[in-house]
Amino acid sequence: MRVIFILLCTLGMAIPACALELQGEPVQGGLMFGQVPPGTEVRLDLQQVIVSDDGRFVIGFGRDETGSRSLSVHYPADNRTEVRTLQVMPREYDIEHVDGLPPRTVTPDPEAAERIREERHLVANAKARRARQADYAAGFEWPAHGRISGVYGSQRILNGEPRSPHYGVDVAAPTGTLVMAPAPGTITLAHPDLYFSGGTIILDHGHGLSSSFLHLSEILVEVGQQVKTGDPIARIGMTGRATGPHLDWRMSWLNRRVDPQLLVGPMPQP
Repeated sequence: MRVIFILLCTLGMAIPACALELQGEPVQGGLMFGQVPPGTEVRLDLQQVIVSDDGRFVIGFGRDETGSRSLSVHYPADNRTEVRTLQVMPREYDIEHVDGLPPRTVTPDPEAAERIREERHLVANAKARRARQADYAAGFEWPAHGRISGVYGSQRILNGEPRSPHYGVDVAAPTGTLVMAPAPGTITLAHPDLYFSGGTIILDHGHGLSSSFLHLSEILVEVGQQVKTGDPIARIGMTGRATGPHLDWRMSWLNRRVDPQLLVGPMPQP
């Protein structure tokens, strides 16, 4: 990922010379990480952004976001507000065909549809945590090594029928391969069998930023457990809607689904 730094500096003010620092790019599916003086208030458009006690914050952009976003930074020390415009850059997405899925996982029956609705509430609650601790500041690593078999944003054609885009990066590896925490955080969901995603873990990295790990064969953590980068949390499987063993790693910032692959380097080679 190409990284840029934006330093918005002011001179002769009661705040530090370089008041706002942003790392990253305003791109579809991307994240930007910021640093401001402690006590600063930050908004993205009209949405309040969590700022940690040491001035860290994160903002993100969804798969289909277009146009400009307004980043507003208010400095209580001198009651001054800066507004910066972020132009969201578009991306091109692949078309992915997935065949051989059980028909019930493509078009669920009414009973399954009710189960899916209930499970969506579980997932939403697990992602609703808004911890002020910026665990994401440690950076991210690949949670598993293997062949990248699916990418973020691709339009999915399941058994010949168009469906929702894919919001994760798929890592194909044998069943039982360990999955590691890509960054520190707190486990907010550890479910052995969701309808679509099978064994599923959600890991909160703070400030509304979370990772999800899907299709797991075994879960090695429990809700409330704090983990560090590299801690084993699960094993790869093919539970839920899957045609082969792989890890589907997804990330969300608040209600925006973002691209994990933008946060890590190339997949390490064996």
